[in-house]
Amino acid sequence: MSGHGDPVPMIARKGAALCGVAEVPGDKSISHRALILGALSVGRTEITGLLEGQDVLDTAKAMQAFGATVERLGPGHWIVDGVGVGGFAEPADVIDCGNSGTGVRLIMGAMATSPINATFTGDASLRKRPMGRVTDPLALFGAQAVGREGGRLPLTLVGARNPVPVRYVLPVPSAQVKSAVLLAGLNAPGQTVVVEAEATRDHTERMLKGFGAELSVEDTPEGRVITLQGRPELTGQSVAVPRDPSSAAFPVCAALIVPGSEIVVPGVSQNPTRNGLFTTLVEMGADIAFENPREEGGEPVADLRVRHSALKGIEVPAERAASMIDEYPVLAAVASLAEGTTVMRGVKELRVKESDRIDAMARGLEACGVTVEEERDVLVVHGRGAAGVPGGAIVATHIDHRIAMSFLVLGLVTDRPVAVDDASPIATSFPVFGDLMRGLGADVAEGSL
Repeated sequence: MSGHGDPVPMIARKGAALCGVAEVPGDKSISHRALILGALSVGRTEITGLLEGQDVLDTAKAMQAFGATVERLGPGHWIVDGVGVGGFAEPADVIDCGNSGTGVRLIMGAMATSPINATFTGDASLRKRPMGRVTDPLALFGAQAVGREGGRLPLTLVGARNPVPVRYVLPVPSAQVKSAVLLAGLNAPGQTVVVEAEATRDHTERMLKGFGAELSVEDTPEGRVITLQGRPELTGQSVAVPRDPSSAAFPVCAALIVPGSEIVVPGVSQNPTRNGLFTTLVEMGADIAFENPREEGGEPVADLRVRHSALKGIEVPAERAASMIDEYPVLAAVASLAEGTTVMRGVKELRVKESDRIDAMARGLEACGVTVEEERDVLVVHGRGAAGVPGGAIVATHIDHRIAMSFLVLGLVTDRPVAVDDASPIATSFPVFGDLMRGLGADVAEGSL
């Protein structure tokens, strides 16, 4: 069973301006999907720029367990020889997805309409996260989940022997649930339809079409209607993974708040379903230039030139939440240094991430001297502006990589250093975070107060 190793405390201190080029890793969402769709294709998929964080590596191992050949040729360069839609073999052992909610939910979808069984587990954080939001719609296809109370891991998913297509209206905006249903629909006859009232990240739709699936998207009064024709023959592709906007958020935000900073973050995905943070930062007064816009791997990308900026608090609309759900923790850190109050609405999904991110950010910011208010679906940060943030706290990360990185970014400008109790989860999504930030001039190192 997956566990969690010894904690690795880390500390950030105020230092010099940040400068240089921040080569952030490949997009985690696209990396997961490239491996899974490669495994469901006929022929070879070649992937460049793959994120080699632990979450993605766990998905690669899972695809091997289901019968695909997965091989690393060099840094970020992988090949997958797939087994085709409906070709998954029953794994011989438990599928351990570590810390990855995206990985486990997408993999469940991919195998749910094959006549096989698979048992899934993860680390202590993942075993607390709700899986019913995925297993409930998968049951409509004919799959059956057997596990702990509340649908939590570890659980065994019994694949549908005679799958049927479904029409599913998403009860909450979730790209993971949408993607799981679409992946399950691949091996069901007829048309599987997903309706979302609010657009979520659309990498799965883009990539399914790229691999040869027949898929249409229509905006209707009911919402965004995605229709997938079942049982296609997907064909292996070359996938160039763009750089992850969720990882780019950390050096971008650090440069905005550290006086005198100017950095460039090249090749960052500008997918409109993922760029809510950058829109929000610009509204707050951020000096971000989007240079050399282009397309890579079917995704819009640009080079970001970021300069230190005086920021003001704003109200972030609830309808933007789906396009920046993973970026609210670092936005909360930035908001603590803005002039005025920042109100983040529609964020209840943060309570069921790797940790309850609303609570984790609120408690950590309070420990650093920032006034915060929270409700079930709202986080309010009262920025301290020119007064600065005192800092001087050891923040609990709750085995959550984004909480750890957000407070290490904040510690670069606080009056006293900020430490996190465990930075080891950062390896799940951004294994080069420490080296990259130090390369820009940040004072980030292992250790504590």
